[in-house]
Amino acid sequence: MTEQPPLSPQDALVALMIAVSVSDENIRTSELVTIERIVDHLPVFAEFDADRLGVVARIVFDLMEEEDGLDALFGLITDALPERLFETAYALACDVAAADGLLRQTELQMLQEIRYQLNIDRLHGAAIERGARARHMTV
Repeated sequence: MTEQPPLSPQDALVALMIAVSVSDENIRTSELVTIERIVDHLPVFAEFDADRLGVVARIVFDLMEEEDGLDALFGLITDALPERLFETAYALACDVAAADGLLRQTELQMLQEIRYQLNIDRLHGAAIERGARARHMTV
């Protein structure tokens, strides 16, 4: 396995969002627009250099091609993220998954794995998921 550089907390959030987008092996425009919108507008990304998006995406893509890449990715993410941002990370992951209006089985499995890896309480996870669903409803 290739040694990956450490991630900043913002890098870790971006990596998680990209991993959700990639989880069904089809990165949709709506998901990319959602990631870009989140990075451009949320306070947690105030000091984030948007040029890092490509670097972080490459790390995620490279890891997803490795046999134990998902485990390595979660290791990088949990090492970089302070625990107080775990629910934020899950909320962002849910927003990306909900961005195209359809949750596929692979995305649901990825969200379940994220909840497990970030130790998100079931009730808190359900509330976060419900909020993402509400934000991405269409008329």
